[in-house]
Amino acid sequence: MFKEFKDFAMRGNVLDMAVGVIIGAAFGKIVASFVNDVLMPPIGLLFGKMNFSSLYINLSGQPYASLTEAKAAGAATINYGIFFNNILDFLIVAAVIFLFIRQMNKFSKKPAEIPVTEKECPYCFSSISIKAKRCPNCTSEV
Repeated sequence: MFKEFKDFAMRGNVLDMAVGVIIGAAFGKIVASFVNDVLMPPIGLLFGKMNFSSLYINLSGQPYASLTEAKAAGAATINYGIFFNNILDFLIVAAVIFLFIRQMNKFSKKPAEIPVTEKECPYCFSSISIKAKRCPNCTSEV
């Protein structure tokens, strides 16, 4: 059983997938930082100095000054600002993956097949037209 698992784990596809997952996780952190630290502050400034990650709906009925305070008190909250940031993270990652896959598809496109216009005579092995009924070299019927 151990040998089977080792053979499975050492296959090229599994190793490629593992590398992809690790790189994807690191890329996800970069995108999350980009959204939270670079993109959202100017957007928040446009909306009147608003911090989207602190937007929430308090379900407990008691007032709290901030989301951090509400979480510390164990209050039930709907954190729609964080959800908005996560949607933005997802859209950026999806766009980058789309562009990456699109480029990979362009690089891996197979050239268009050239239509066959000639065939080989089975008797004299010379090249003749695909439409020929007789070989012009040896006059055999093909």
